[in-house]
Amino acid sequence: MADSPSLTIVHNAAQQRFEAAVTGGTAYVVYRPAGKVLHLVHTEVPAEAGGAGVAGKLVQAALDHAAANGLKVFPTCTYVRAYMKRHPETHALLAPGVHL
Repeated sequence: MADSPSLTIVHNAAQQRFEAAVTGGTAYVVYRPAGKVLHLVHTEVPAEAGGAGVAGKLVQAALDHAAANGLKVFPTCTYVRAYMKRHPETHALLAPGVHL
């Protein structure tokens, strides 16, 4: 099940995304690096896995990666922006000049 603790998120650097195998296919968050800024540009979850918290877990994995690597985040994706708005603890990761 997509929301089980066994959800495995993989950093697929070759495709510039964090991804997880879920019911209906692969869920992922696409990023584009630009110097010390990680642009999070798109989140996709198959409809069959929707509503299980998969997108949030993927976004958190991307944010954790940014934090661990001294990167800032520019949330282009509307889902990522909404996620970060709901989680004030992530605001320190925002790239300079970015407002939610």
